[in-house]
Amino acid sequence: MEPGPDAIIEAARAWISQDPDPETVAELEALIASGDHAELRERMLAPLEFGTAGLRGIVGAGLGRMNRAVVIRATRGLAEYILAKNTDPRTLPVVVGFDGRLSSRRFAEDAVGVLVAAGIPVRFFEDPAPTPLVAHAARELSANAAIVITASHNPPEYNGYKVYAANAAQIVSPVDQEISARIAAVKSAKDVPLVAGAMGGSHAKAERVSSAFFDRYLAEVDAVRPRVERDQQLCIVYTPMHGVGWRYVRQTFERSGYPNLHVVPEQAEPDGRFPTVNFPNPEEPGALDLAMKLADEQKADLILANDPDADRLAACIPTATGRFRQLTGNQVGLLLADFMLEHALAAPRPLVASSIVSSPMLGAIAEARGARFEQTLTGFKWIWNAALDLEAQAGVRFAFGYEEALGYSVGRIVRDKDGISAALLLADLAAHEKTRGRGLGERLDDLYRKHGLWVSLQKSITRPGSDGLAEIEQAMQRLKDAPPETVGGVRVTRVTDFRSGAEARPRWLPATSLIALDLEGGGRVLVRPSGTEPKLKIYVDLRVPLAASERVSAKEEEALRAAQALADDVADRVGLG
Repeated sequence: MEPGPDAIIEAARAWISQDPDPETVAELEALIASGDHAELRERMLAPLEFGTAGLRGIVGAGLGRMNRAVVIRATRGLAEYILAKNTDPRTLPVVVGFDGRLSSRRFAEDAVGVLVAAGIPVRFFEDPAPTPLVAHAARELSANAAIVITASHNPPEYNGYKVYAANAAQIVSPVDQEISARIAAVKSAKDVPLVAGAMGGSHAKAERVSSAFFDRYLAEVDAVRPRVERDQQLCIVYTPMHGVGWRYVRQTFERSGYPNLHVVPEQAEPDGRFPTVNFPNPEEPGALDLAMKLADEQKADLILANDPDADRLAACIPTATGRFRQLTGNQVGLLLADFMLEHALAAPRPLVASSIVSSPMLGAIAEARGARFEQTLTGFKWIWNAALDLEAQAGVRFAFGYEEALGYSVGRIVRDKDGISAALLLADLAAHEKTRGRGLGERLDDLYRKHGLWVSLQKSITRPGSDGLAEIEQAMQRLKDAPPETVGGVRVTRVTDFRSGAEARPRWLPATSLIALDLEGGGRVLVRPSGTEPKLKIYVDLRVPLAASERVSAKEEEALRAAQALADDVADRVGLG
């Protein structure tokens, strides 16, 4: 039984009693005074769940929001875990970075202050920094952990708390559960010891991350670049989406010999309000309008876009009509994978990996190039933990990994997705194709003709709030209890519920809320709830025959219409159509 209004108000007053931030105290007191029980319920019914993505939520007062009290308690729980589990907790540092959102610096200062008070050394980024650089510094420093304050591509009202383990990859189970239990044991944020001003540079245990780390990062990026002929006059338009990428991308491309790089001026500098976009995600409709306008003016060969923390990459290419079309995450991933494998060292055997919801076409490319291919659960935490396991056990070397949500990892530079190195490698490929009088579109068509035309489509259904999350869970249960025999007129040949059977799968495919419908003819439909947003996601992958005389674009449009019909049918069947 859900608590009534009186119980919710009592919970809110209890939260106020332990909240060290007068702003959020005042915010919650105002809600109590207004009698807005619906809003109080949303904020106090359940805490933000600490999982393998850390924490992410709307900034504001209360148990279910991102705020200073939540950050302080989370950091104390992490500190307790480090002190208990690591052999050198007071020697090896924790790396702390943050993005350009309005609350990020304040949250980072609290995190540093809590760690220092616990006796744990900290190396912090003084200015907003890309998430992949924080992850790279964690690897370079052999850190016990890393924290990044970021909500990635979420709307401006969000923020988050991302954690990396001692292996410099994101935490996975059971580490997340152990940290969560220690966070739960922290009763009052007011009582957590915290050294104020530790990021001011005067505390012995808190040191700034040196700019030399970026130089080391660039050296590693340069080492994995295929040595191919490139047209260095490639004209590139770039946008960091009001995020932190421009400073670093500019230096990366300057040092790599690309002088013809043009940034979208309205979006060049960090601004947590994101004034020119409704949703700072390059996948969202309209997000790249300003970049396309500038690309038209510059007659650009390529548009590149990072999300606000620069761990994702989007790309657009010119069409025969002179307009620009955005490549999907799968298309960029397949282009980069083939490029990396074409020039990979013969020994040891290269490894490529992707999330299970990404295009199965990567497996065909890997087989043709003599590489090992692995699929993992969604999220780079799984891709890189799988890579580390397989490098240790199977004599392979990680070459490339990707997930369809615009995340790519080239080489072994960062044990997470990295939108900066991926941007440079994709530019290298475009510059190479330009020397041949071609573009990335022609390169992609070649892949389709060689390996078959795979089309992928995602349908997302948003249901905000706690009631929405319950709707999504009910939809998943409905699909499990009554799986369809046909979808969109296509026979379902097998149904796999990934919530069971984990003992027969590798550890990077553990039990999870994911249902797969295999279709007659080799296609598939995957259904899962988002791990970071109140969404149900439906993924459709279809492979269609492609005759030598057929235009790829026409066949692709036909297949996408079929995929959309399949996705719509599944949404209807689970009650969310």
